[in-house]
Amino acid sequence: MGDTPTEITRRDFLKLGVGGATGLIGAGTLAAALLTPPARIAQPAAHAQHSSADHDAHSLMPGLDGEVDHVANGFHPSELLTSFDYGRLSTLPNGQTLREYNFFASTKTIEIAAGISFEAWTYNGRIPGPTIRAREGDRLRIHFTNATAHPHSIHFHGIHPGSMDGVYEPVPVGGHFTYEFDAEPFGLHLYHCHISPLAEHISKGLYGAFIVEPKQGWPHADHELVMVMNGFDIDFDGENDLYAVNAIPFHYDKNPIRIKTGELVRIFLVNMLEFDAINSFHLHGNLFHYFPTGTSLTPSEYTDTVMQAQAQRGILEFRYKYPGRFMFHAHKVEFADLGWSGVLEVEAA
Repeated sequence: MGDTPTEITRRDFLKLGVGGATGLIGAGTLAAALLTPPARIAQPAAHAQHSSADHDAHSLMPGLDGEVDHVANGFHPSELLTSFDYGRLSTLPNGQTLREYNFFASTKTIEIAAGISFEAWTYNGRIPGPTIRAREGDRLRIHFTNATAHPHSIHFHGIHPGSMDGVYEPVPVGGHFTYEFDAEPFGLHLYHCHISPLAEHISKGLYGAFIVEPKQGWPHADHELVMVMNGFDIDFDGENDLYAVNAIPFHYDKNPIRIKTGELVRIFLVNMLEFDAINSFHLHGNLFHYFPTGTSLTPSEYTDTVMQAQAQRGILEFRYKYPGRFMFHAHKVEFADLGWSGVLEVEAA
């Protein structure tokens, strides 16, 4: 029995080609280490039994060095950083600002790594869904259409009537529902599907950020960036195989975020990771002021690492003193090695 070879999981196999604690992949390292079969679509097989041969075939994954087809995906993670949806504005008879949004849920195949496709459920064809941005006290009206083959909903975090909570009102296949409530309180919130089985609906991509500005606004920032942390269970065994910010593993390693010394950077950080209890954010060469949930104008701490459970979120603010290349990543080596890693390229002002 002691001579039986130990099975290497997909997660462990991926790590063999990844650059250790730095979480950076050397060019071609992983691609050369792995066979490259035709691209597979990761999707659950209803009530099917898989042979060991099938499992081994699925474990032969292409390398993570290559770029995904952002055009085919219909979204680009670099653009998602600064993509805010302010809605269609009008004024109600009582003088209140009305913001209207159109949301639809759809099934969409997304390339999450070179040669790895994932059958996702999305809001408006992207992961994460649109970042809703409003001002405290605005009336929000979200028109939702379910264009999938499963019931879905939108559950918003924040304060709103029970009839708008998106839990007991599943929107049927082909159905429509309009959510309407006032944006409160100010801060960083989120939304996600709340239909059972909840873990499946979240892990397949139905979530997004929801920002409510204070009535007086926040101080000007030179860069405002949305980062939604997530993972992908590509073999549907209840464990994540890849990790990311804004859906694509290692995207911000290959496409660094460029800023200058002295500039104020504000990050809206949301954790929507399923299956793992805790996620984290660590910043190299600097510390940040942290505002949990963004519901206070006074930071809770000045630190370089923060942990979040699922649906926890917070606002980070910092300025870089020195130029250089600085990593940001999950401070759990496994997550960083499997995609949750990025680079800030800081230039001298």
